[in-house]
Amino acid sequence: MTLTERAAYLKGLREGLNLNTETPEGKLLDAVIDMLKDVALEIEDIEENAECVNDELDLIEDELDAIEEVLDDEFDDYEDEEDDDLEEYDDDEDDFDFGDEEAIYEITCPTCGEVIEVGEAVLLDGAMKCPKCGEDLEFDFDEDDAE
Repeated sequence: MTLTERAAYLKGLREGLNLNTETPEGKLLDAVIDMLKDVALEIEDIEENAECVNDELDLIEDELDAIEEVLDDEFDDYEDEEDDDLEEYDDDEDDFDFGDEEAIYEITCPTCGEVIEVGEAVLLDGAMKCPKCGEDLEFDFDEDDAE
Protein backbone atom coordinates (compact mmCIF):
# COMPACT_ATOMS: atom_id res chain seq x y z
CA MET A 1 0.00 0.00 0.00
CA THR A 2 1.39 3.42 -0.97
CA LEU A 3 1.54 6.39 1.35
CA THR A 4 -1.33 8.16 -0.42
CA GLU A 5 -3.45 5.02 -0.18
CA ARG A 6 -2.70 4.79 3.53
CA ALA A 7 -3.62 8.46 4.04
CA ALA A 8 -6.89 7.87 2.16
CA TYR A 9 -7.56 4.80 4.33
CA LEU A 10 -7.08 6.89 7.52
CA LYS A 11 -9.48 9.53 6.18
CA GLY A 12 -12.04 6.85 5.35
CA LEU A 13 -11.57 5.25 8.78
CA ARG A 14 -12.18 8.61 10.49
CA GLU A 15 -15.35 9.14 8.45
CA GLY A 16 -16.50 5.55 9.09
CA LEU A 17 -16.11 6.00 12.83
CA ASN A 18 -18.35 9.09 12.71
CA LEU A 19 -15.89 11.10 14.77
CA ASN A 20 -17.07 14.58 15.56
CA THR A 21 -14.86 17.08 13.68
CA GLU A 22 -16.21 19.98 15.73
CA THR A 23 -14.41 18.93 18.90
CA PRO A 24 -10.77 19.97 19.41
CA GLU A 25 -9.65 16.35 19.15
CA GLY A 26 -11.63 15.84 15.94
CA LYS A 27 -10.18 19.00 14.40
CA LEU A 28 -6.65 17.88 15.34
CA LEU A 29 -7.19 14.42 13.85
CA ASP A 30 -8.62 15.94 10.65
CA ALA A 31 -5.61 18.30 10.31
CA VAL A 32 -3.12 15.44 10.89
CA ILE A 33 -4.80 13.25 8.25
CA ASP A 34 -4.79 16.15 5.73
CA MET A 35 -1.11 16.81 6.46
CA LEU A 36 -0.26 13.11 6.00
CA LYS A 37 -2.06 13.16 2.64
CA ASP A 38 -0.01 16.25 1.54
CA VAL A 39 3.25 14.66 2.72
CA ALA A 40 2.40 11.45 0.85
CA LEU A 41 1.72 13.41 -2.37
CA GLU A 42 5.02 15.33 -2.02
CA ILE A 43 6.94 12.09 -1.49
CA GLU A 44 5.32 10.57 -4.61
CA ASP A 45 6.40 13.64 -6.63
CA ILE A 46 9.94 13.34 -5.30
CA GLU A 47 10.04 9.62 -6.15
CA GLU A 48 8.81 10.32 -9.70
CA ASN A 49 11.46 13.03 -10.15
CA ALA A 50 14.17 10.73 -8.81
CA GLU A 51 13.10 8.02 -11.25
CA CYS A 52 13.26 10.49 -14.16
CA VAL A 53 16.70 11.67 -13.05
CA ASN A 54 17.91 8.05 -12.81
CA ASP A 55 16.61 7.34 -16.32
CA GLU A 56 18.42 10.42 -17.67
CA LEU A 57 21.62 9.43 -15.86
CA ASP A 58 21.42 5.96 -17.40
CA LEU A 59 21.12 7.52 -20.87
CA ILE A 60 24.05 9.84 -20.19
CA GLU A 61 26.13 6.91 -18.92
CA ASP A 62 25.36 4.95 -22.10
CA GLU A 63 26.37 7.93 -24.26
CA LEU A 64 29.58 8.45 -22.28
CA ASP A 65 30.43 4.76 -22.67
CA ALA A 66 29.96 5.08 -26.43
CA ILE A 67 32.15 8.21 -26.53
CA GLU A 68 34.81 6.51 -24.41
CA GLU A 69 34.82 3.53 -26.76
CA VAL A 70 35.31 5.79 -29.79
CA LEU A 71 38.08 7.75 -28.07
CA ASP A 72 39.82 4.55 -26.97
CA ASP A 73 39.76 3.29 -30.55
CA GLU A 74 41.16 6.59 -31.86
CA PHE A 75 43.83 6.68 -29.12
CA ASP A 76 44.85 3.10 -29.95
CA ASP A 77 45.10 4.06 -33.64
CA TYR A 78 47.16 7.14 -32.70
CA GLU A 79 49.50 5.04 -30.54
CA ASP A 80 49.96 2.57 -33.40
CA GLU A 81 50.85 5.45 -35.79
CA GLU A 82 53.21 6.94 -33.20
CA ASP A 83 54.95 3.57 -32.74
CA ASP A 84 55.35 3.27 -36.52
CA ASP A 85 56.84 6.78 -36.65
CA LEU A 86 59.27 5.96 -33.85
CA GLU A 87 60.49 2.86 -35.66
CA GLU A 88 61.70 5.10 -38.51
CA TYR A 89 64.31 6.69 -36.22
CA ASP A 90 67.53 4.87 -35.45
CA ASP A 91 69.40 5.35 -32.20
CA ASP A 92 72.76 5.21 -34.02
CA GLU A 93 73.94 8.85 -34.17
CA ASP A 94 76.57 8.05 -36.84
CA ASP A 95 73.75 7.50 -39.35
CA PHE A 96 72.18 10.90 -38.64
CA ASP A 97 72.75 13.50 -41.36
CA PHE A 98 73.28 16.99 -39.98
CA GLY A 99 72.87 18.48 -43.43
CA ASP A 100 75.23 20.91 -45.12
CA GLU A 101 76.04 22.92 -41.98
CA GLU A 102 79.63 24.06 -41.88
CA ALA A 103 81.66 23.40 -38.73
CA ILE A 104 82.65 26.52 -36.78
CA TYR A 105 86.05 26.83 -35.07
CA GLU A 106 87.38 29.38 -32.60
CA ILE A 107 90.81 30.86 -33.34
CA THR A 108 92.67 33.17 -30.97
CA CYS A 109 94.83 35.83 -32.61
CA PRO A 110 98.35 35.57 -31.11
CA THR A 111 98.90 39.33 -31.49
CA CYS A 112 95.76 40.93 -30.00
CA GLY A 113 94.11 37.93 -28.26
CA GLU A 114 90.86 38.38 -30.20
CA VAL A 115 88.78 35.18 -30.38
CA ILE A 116 87.56 34.72 -33.95
CA GLU A 117 84.98 32.23 -35.13
CA VAL A 118 85.77 30.82 -38.56
CA GLY A 119 84.26 28.16 -40.76
CA GLU A 120 85.99 25.10 -42.12
CA ALA A 121 86.27 26.69 -45.55
CA VAL A 122 88.43 29.52 -44.13
CA LEU A 123 90.68 26.99 -42.38
CA LEU A 124 91.05 25.04 -45.62
CA ASP A 125 92.11 28.27 -47.39
CA GLY A 126 95.03 28.35 -44.94
CA ALA A 127 95.10 32.07 -44.13
CA MET A 128 93.10 35.16 -43.15
CA LYS A 129 93.56 38.59 -41.59
CA CYS A 130 92.55 39.25 -37.99
CA PRO A 131 89.49 41.54 -38.14
CA LYS A 132 90.68 43.47 -35.06
CA CYS A 133 94.40 44.06 -35.60
CA GLY A 134 94.85 43.07 -39.27
CA GLU A 135 97.57 40.49 -38.48
CA ASP A 136 97.98 37.75 -41.10
CA LEU A 137 96.93 34.45 -39.59
CA GLU A 138 97.99 31.17 -41.20
CA PHE A 139 96.42 27.81 -40.56
CA ASP A 140 97.77 24.32 -41.01
CA PHE A 141 94.52 22.34 -41.09
CA ASP A 142 94.48 18.60 -41.58
CA GLU A 143 91.09 16.88 -41.70
CA ASP A 144 92.46 13.88 -39.83
CA ASP A 145 93.34 16.22 -36.93
CA ALA A 146 89.72 17.42 -36.75
CA GLU A 147 88.44 13.96 -35.98
